[in-house]
Amino acid sequence: MAKVCFLLDNNYEDSEMTSPYEAVKEAGHEAVIVGIEQGVALKGKKGTTYQSDMSIDKVDASDYDAVIIPGGSAPEALRVNDAMVHFVKDADSQGKVIAGICHGPQVMISADILNDKQLTCYVGIRDDVKNAGGQYKDEEVVVDGNLITSRTPKDEPAFIREILNKL
Repeated sequence: MAKVCFLLDNNYEDSEMTSPYEAVKEAGHEAVIVGIEQGVALKGKKGTTYQSDMSIDKVDASDYDAVIIPGGSAPEALRVNDAMVHFVKDADSQGKVIAGICHGPQVMISADILNDKQLTCYVGIRDDVKNAGGQYKDEEVVVDGNLITSRTPKDEPAFIREILNKL
């Protein structure tokens, strides 16, 4: 059983959280929701609500096998939190699976882990990915080493398949 960390804040894209979260749990893995603060209700753009299990200042990347970053507007709030950025950078340096969909790679950009990596994302941040040293590909899912990325909710089945393959 793997221990999977979901990095979450308000205004996430609902299905990009619910679909991978449920799939990870159904596959028998532990899913932990990490927010900026612990015990806070985090609301998606369409009203889905999750409560953060842990605060980012209380977690260590070595305790997790994978990190999943749902898209929407949440990654913008996560990427300006130094502890979130440091956590993702640590997870990458340890070779942990880091999966981001839609705007999720914004946190990877801020963690400076995209240099010479192939990935995809929401088309609106493709230039940011390129400027961070990443090689943008317009594909439903791109796996490069420990990174897994997808573009939009319609790519969720491929995104989830590759996450479960890595776990």
